[in-house]
Amino acid sequence: MSRQPIIFCDFDGTITMSDNIITIMKKFAPPEWEELKDLILSQRISIREGVGKMFSLLPKDLKDDIKEYAIRQAEFRPGFEEFVAFTKEQNIKLLVVSGGIDFFVYRLLVPFDIERHDIYCNGSDFTGERIRITWPHPCDRYCDNDCGCCKPSILRNYDPKQYDRIVIGDSITDLQAAKIADKVISRGFLTEKCRELDLDYRAFETFYDVIGILKQRQEELV
Repeated sequence: MSRQPIIFCDFDGTITMSDNIITIMKKFAPPEWEELKDLILSQRISIREGVGKMFSLLPKDLKDDIKEYAIRQAEFRPGFEEFVAFTKEQNIKLLVVSGGIDFFVYRLLVPFDIERHDIYCNGSDFTGERIRITWPHPCDRYCDNDCGCCKPSILRNYDPKQYDRIVIGDSITDLQAAKIADKVISRGFLTEKCRELDLDYRAFETFYDVIGILKQRQEELV
């Protein structure tokens, strides 16, 4: 029996054209955020630690401005609407697995009719003096990377004997999941890492490319 395809798709910089966290930091955060970003990318601090510290630089008084700006500036990668339709037509399970934050991830995905339980992201708490990020999807016992939203832990919920596990992403937050995926569809930083680690990947720029790659994979697995 052939395995059922399942897609784990990143949000920031993948579904959207830019990384929404970085965009928010550039607009609202003091200069210290850039050092934290560099520490995350160089893997000198964990994603959870770095993202948490970046948002702690922002006072809660900016909440409404940040939320409005995050929604207003976001631009979707071409072909995403068609990609979502394709997965539904082909009965391919689509999970959005994001290191992004609930206040923009959920709102931006509303037009695409993706079930809320199929969207994984980090949470937010605006009750203190500073913005606090919460972590509803922590690392399981097999992961010690302190991911924040732990994509490999979510991936491991799906048996590789039953599922063909496909990761779509672009950044450091996708790397650990890419290492255990059956197939990676990548761009940017993740493509460089896939090449470096000799992972099975195909590069993309738009979701029209992704649809083509998925059609080819369906033919290969027949």
